[in-house]
Amino acid sequence: MNSEPSASNQYLPRKTQWLWKGFYRYCRRYSAKHFHAVRLSKSSHLLNVAAGEPLVFVVNHPSWWDIIVCMLLSARYEKYQHFAPIEAGMLPKYKFFNRLGFFGVEETVEGARNFLRITQAIFSQPFNSLWITAQGEFVDPRVRPVKIRAGVGQLATRLKSGWIIPIALEYPFWNEKTPEALVRIGQPLKLDQDLDRQQWTALIELHLQESMDRLAQEAILRDPAQFDTLILGKSGVGGVYDLWRRFKAALKGKKADLSHMDDRKVSTQ
Repeated sequence: MNSEPSASNQYLPRKTQWLWKGFYRYCRRYSAKHFHAVRLSKSSHLLNVAAGEPLVFVVNHPSWWDIIVCMLLSARYEKYQHFAPIEAGMLPKYKFFNRLGFFGVEETVEGARNFLRITQAIFSQPFNSLWITAQGEFVDPRVRPVKIRAGVGQLATRLKSGWIIPIALEYPFWNEKTPEALVRIGQPLKLDQDLDRQQWTALIELHLQESMDRLAQEAILRDPAQFDTLILGKSGVGGVYDLWRRFKAALKGKKADLSHMDDRKVSTQ
């Protein structure tokens, strides 16, 4: 036990807070430019995490957008410091991730051991969280059954308190030229069950799939009222279509509404 503090210092990922805040602001601007909206399902399970218990967010992995959307979602847990594994080969290409709480993971036996060492260091301190795109590679959100890497289940066996929180993501096109970024927070799993790695893996897969299924149903409805709008981007088709609508509005002395759906009555947080 005496070696635990030094082990934590050795394996805890680097994180520069001002750089994290700057990257968060960049993600907000970038998302507003490239999405019609970022929306959080109103059927999400919002957990009271005031006690500072460990949080493990298990996210499906449909796109490279996932890092940016998870970055935005992390602001809902503002008391926490957030960390995330990333493919080791990506870190030399995106070196600034080394200062944002990301850490490299290799798909080897030693890589798996290192993952557990790092996560042990992260959760040796309160108010820390881990975000994992648990499928390990890009997978279409419609693929069933949902499968995740066994390392997540192994981590769950080592944590004696805290929560597993499944996060479902989709990026469908609705009525605008840019897509929607849809998020649903699934039913949290309390880390107080005496399960082995396989049992934890299966249980997490089930809860993640349930959240993905519910989000898919909501996405099909194309109804913004089913969501809280976290970020609202630009509307319109562009080109001659928007030019014509601006011209008609100008003749009436009005400002053109270029949207194809009415977001004005949707709550924005």
